[in-house]
Amino acid sequence: MAEQDVVEGSKPEMHFDPYSMEYALDPYPFYEWMRENAPVFHQKEMDFYILSRYEDVWKAHRDAAIYSSAAGVTIERQDNAGMILLGKDAPDHGWAKAMMTKVFSRERMEALDPFIRQRAVDLLEGTYKKHGPDGEFDMVTEFSVELPLYVISELLGIPEELRAEVHHQANKFLARGDGAGEDLQMEANMGLFGLFYDLVQKRRADPKDDPISLLIALELEDDQGVKHKLGDDEIAMRFLEMAIAGHETVAKAIPSGAIAMELFPAEKVKLRADISKVPQAVQEVLRFDPPSQLQGRCTTREVTLHGVTIPADKRVMLATGSATRDPRAFPNPDVFDIDRDNDTRTVFFGFGVHKCLGIHLAQREIAIAFEELYTRFPDWKVFPDRATRVAVTNVRGVAGLPIVLGQHA
Repeated sequence: MAEQDVVEGSKPEMHFDPYSMEYALDPYPFYEWMRENAPVFHQKEMDFYILSRYEDVWKAHRDAAIYSSAAGVTIERQDNAGMILLGKDAPDHGWAKAMMTKVFSRERMEALDPFIRQRAVDLLEGTYKKHGPDGEFDMVTEFSVELPLYVISELLGIPEELRAEVHHQANKFLARGDGAGEDLQMEANMGLFGLFYDLVQKRRADPKDDPISLLIALELEDDQGVKHKLGDDEIAMRFLEMAIAGHETVAKAIPSGAIAMELFPAEKVKLRADISKVPQAVQEVLRFDPPSQLQGRCTTREVTLHGVTIPADKRVMLATGSATRDPRAFPNPDVFDIDRDNDTRTVFFGFGVHKCLGIHLAQREIAIAFEELYTRFPDWKVFPDRATRVAVTNVRGVAGLPIVLGQHA
């Protein structure tokens, strides 16, 4: 981690490039430096601020009036962010999110549980049949990507023949660094939007018993008595963001969890001996190396924290990846401990009005993945030193991770 000579006073200045491979490979030394030296860090070249301490991140999540999402949640400002749910502030956010909760209802989530488990079993047994106990394969491409892709597609009613294209476009949308750029992101965004818009058109002409048809017919009255219906473009945009958020974060969390368990073998032994500990291990996976590292906001007025004044209308990144490693909130934060007594104000899926709609679904997917992995292949092993990473915006995870399943239980 490069440091320059001097900034204000006697503190050294850290050079932080959020699109660099150095940050992608290991963001945690950067976060530690920020928490201790500049808890409100100003990235001058790109002109945004980062809040890195747990308490500050948690409070900012709760204060949507000051930390607005209207300019999007990425580092880059998005002028049309209001098209997506995450880019809406009150009062529009309230009724728009209420509509999407119809898709993420408890009944729909519970109904998916057997589908998730069967899909996990099919994927694991299929790879075992293909590669055998000693055959090495990529955990990402052959398991962790496939599971959430099919689950979110099942939930949203995406036809099977379109599911691989959804994943391909989602990866292009999230890519940053070498070979990526705004043109590629726009191309992926338009590709996904067009895919979902066409699907909405088909459902409008021929309704089915699926979420798209549900949203087409749904009318909701807000607190002011105004009735709202979603247009076709809005429905397409909702499904675009749900497909990306509901697929990519789980796809990243599963291999990140496997790496953490490999690096802390005592915890792996605990889980092998007692898989009832898996749900609490999932909480620790999401704390230790959360897939969503940064959430963007924009200040609606001037804010002063830790002696630093953030002007109005400035980009502010809430660093979840730093907050969940803050020793002020988590003793020995760099240790992976599945028996940890975690703070209940978890921020790894956001907090406050923008808390992730699919939080319970995501946790079930990750838990079921590891329950089936430990039950069927208790001696599985991954190789963290050979994991591959790419620079992506906001999201952290490996692009490839070798795994050997070992003997079938």
